[in-house]
Amino acid sequence: MRIRTDDEIYRVDAVWLGPPKATFPWRARYVAWGVGIPVFLVVLGVERQVGIGFGFFSTAWAFVITIALTRIITSKISHERPLGAVFTMWWRELHSPRERRTGTGGAASASKIRVNARRPRPRERRRGARRGAAPPPVPYPPDNPARAHRRPPAAVGR
Repeated sequence: MRIRTDDEIYRVDAVWLGPPKATFPWRARYVAWGVGIPVFLVVLGVERQVGIGFGFFSTAWAFVITIALTRIITSKISHERPLGAVFTMWWRELHSPRERRTGTGGAASASKIRVNARRPRPRERRRGARRGAAPPPVPYPPDNPARAHRRPPAAVGR
């Protein structure tokens, strides 16, 4: 027994062949018309920005370029991958983080260290204390005053 899928339903392209009794000689899906018209306007705009004037041949070449671009774009579109998903995938692919080919860091170097020609000298101390200044701190104050007066552990056993 063979189970058939419903793929035949989706293989049918929604195609507009043109006005009744005056059909076009080509088949184009609705999505191709929806993509082709904005692409044609963009191609015409790019031609004007480049400096190509508006004429018969420039418009004909714009039409040929539009057909080529539309065929490329619509070849990526299907019922399983709609136009919005293709543009979203394209946008995320352009803005995704990339692997860095060059290393950051490397061997240690002293090239960024500044070297002074003269050795720094200590400042001269003033003779005499300033008035109202606090006395200098004790170098190593004991942690606990009770521990400071104990005898060393070796002498405890005598």
